[in-house]
Amino acid sequence: MKAIWNNQVIAHSNQTREVEGNQYFPADSIQSDFFEESTTHSTCPWKGKASYYTLSVDGKKNKDAAWYYPSTKDAAKEIEGYVAFWKGVEVLED
Repeated sequence: MKAIWNNQVIAHSNQTREVEGNQYFPADSIQSDFFEESTTHSTCPWKGKASYYTLSVDGKKNKDAAWYYPSTKDAAKEIEGYVAFWKGVEVLED
């Protein structure tokens, strides 16, 4: 799978995990140069507290377009630290 935003591949992996229709990419598969930590957080009742990244590619920013769970609840351990996308990020099969 690969994630693309602003004509740039920002993540690529053959070890993603699908949860609730979202592909979660391992942390080591993202192109960290394009990711900026955000102060945004949200909470999922069964996964836990999510943290967000803002994407920055070629001078354009996509606020909070990626999220991850640094420490999940037990039911979601398979995606702990994995990164998922929304807000116009295309996730495609490679």
